[in-house]
Amino acid sequence: MSTSNYQTEYQKSVDNPQGYWAQHAQALHWDKTWDRVLDDSDAPLYRWFAGGQFNTCFNALDRHVESGRAEQTALIYDSPLTGQLRKYSYRELRDEVAKFAGVLTAQGVTRGDRVVIYMPMVPEAAIAMLACARIGAIHSVVFGGFAARELAKRIDDAQPRAVVSASCGIEPGRIVEYKPLLDEALELASHKVDSCILLQRPECQASLIEGRDLDWNEAMAGAEPAECVTLEATDPLYVLYTSGTTGKPKGVVRDHGSHAVAMTYSMKAVYNIEPGDVFWAASDVGWVVGHSYIVYGPLLHGCTTIMYEGKPVGTPDAGAFWRVIADHGVKALFTAPTAFRAIKKEDPRGELLQKYDLSTLKTLFLAGERSDPDTINWAADMLGVPVVDHWWQTELGWPAIANCQGIEPMPIKPGSSSVPVPGFNLQVLDEAGNEVPRGQIGNLVIKLPLAPGSLPTMWNNEAGYVENYLTRYPGYYLTGDAGFIDEDGYVSIMSRIDDIINVAGHRLSTGAMEEVLASHPDVAECAVIGVADELKGQLPVGLVVLKAGVDREPETIVGELVALVREQIGAVAAFKLAAIVKRLPKTRSGKVLRKTMRSIANGEDYTVPATIDDPLILEEITESLNSLGYPRG
Repeated sequence: MSTSNYQTEYQKSVDNPQGYWAQHAQALHWDKTWDRVLDDSDAPLYRWFAGGQFNTCFNALDRHVESGRAEQTALIYDSPLTGQLRKYSYRELRDEVAKFAGVLTAQGVTRGDRVVIYMPMVPEAAIAMLACARIGAIHSVVFGGFAARELAKRIDDAQPRAVVSASCGIEPGRIVEYKPLLDEALELASHKVDSCILLQRPECQASLIEGRDLDWNEAMAGAEPAECVTLEATDPLYVLYTSGTTGKPKGVVRDHGSHAVAMTYSMKAVYNIEPGDVFWAASDVGWVVGHSYIVYGPLLHGCTTIMYEGKPVGTPDAGAFWRVIADHGVKALFTAPTAFRAIKKEDPRGELLQKYDLSTLKTLFLAGERSDPDTINWAADMLGVPVVDHWWQTELGWPAIANCQGIEPMPIKPGSSSVPVPGFNLQVLDEAGNEVPRGQIGNLVIKLPLAPGSLPTMWNNEAGYVENYLTRYPGYYLTGDAGFIDEDGYVSIMSRIDDIINVAGHRLSTGAMEEVLASHPDVAECAVIGVADELKGQLPVGLVVLKAGVDREPETIVGELVALVREQIGAVAAFKLAAIVKRLPKTRSGKVLRKTMRSIANGEDYTVPATIDDPLILEEITESLNSLGYPRG
């Protein structure tokens, strides 16, 4: 990494992207160097490192074994839910992956075949992913415990040769049996799968179907290790499904070469992590964060990564994260803001934190949902380290806006994700495609070509990729988020484009209102939605979760919140209605389901999202909105 300052580094990436990324690609092993750094012959569809030959698994494991990291810990599995702790050296992980690659090969899986992985947070999930990469199979990880109908949709779209699963997942206080869900999905799917490889967990034994299902351990016992296959750098590494507005899942494609370059670059540039450091992304392998920063990023960079099967609170308490950091010497933690809101709600004074030595922790990174300044300030006060809010998407694969700790740490502005990461030329446009003045909210776009590691297309749906992302503003990628760039070049993401509301002709950000509500001392977390209004077009409605131990009249708190918004945003916001709720409906990855709540308030039909963590919450939200008079009429 260059020691130059951020502005110099960023400008190099924009002025000469081909030279910039060719330089950073040298950090990896290439079986054959590329013919063209950037193939723009089919613009606006671009491909990086065309003609190059590459294997991601070799670069993530074998390369480190051969260059002196064989005995370094590669992966730590820490499971407060089962009481297990397992560690794999780079050599041990390489050997397990090679064996499981042999299991897949014995089942007829070959280069270009798809493998669906439907597993909990266990090391075998990462082993299966890397084994696919080793032999050129394309993995598609589906979050463990996902509904059978949604799993079936993904099986039909990916058309896998094999499925890798486990007998169960474990949640606090309950076992989630995966096999009945998998069997139902395979019944529902029109595509027929040749074989299923099942990890039997001690907490729950599943019945296997003869002729189709294999026991993981038995298959591994007789497996011949498989070597890495030489692949095209542009070959797909994985397909990851993200929910689409049509209900049809969108299969985001990631390739081998450019993805590995982006992952390796970001570990140093964004996170300031060196080979040998311990990096912990407290996410799940079912999400993009798990792909990028539990499995591929840390291992490609030669780090120690942590797979944590637990929660931020309740396993056993709100000190769970502090215990993991202290036990394993974590240098940087990456998690969702919702995790810290949960910790703050349970332990607002940080009393549990005092029990642990967190001296190894240098930085906390937050992403996945907008980080409100109150949560950022609370975390910074408690931990005494920089708290870096950064922004990216499943489609992009790695951070596009961040305070790049490995290039030049910059002042933190709570509420802003900081500045564009080198490689991402961000702009804010109005509806007509004109750049808006600094400080004004508009639609956030990225000038093409996207940086390496971003999606080159969608699985079996190139037309959908062009229509969803590239058509609205020719020459740009539409992020779907609204925000602004301030005078210092800092970017603030305020909401999804859908969450900019129009109150009597004034375009207002629900994110700005949430920021105000979250600053109230009694509020743990909140959401503001725009509901239809005959007179003003739309009106904001707040849903607020209080901190543990708050025992004041709800009417009093709501009155204070209304006054606070009026004081900080103004009467123009017309914010007059809020309800205190026990919890907010969220996806399993922690995103608040604002669109679903908006549909409930407007009396519109809606589909319960497959990713919701607890559908019963919607009944409580409906009652709360009813108490405010929604839906009208």
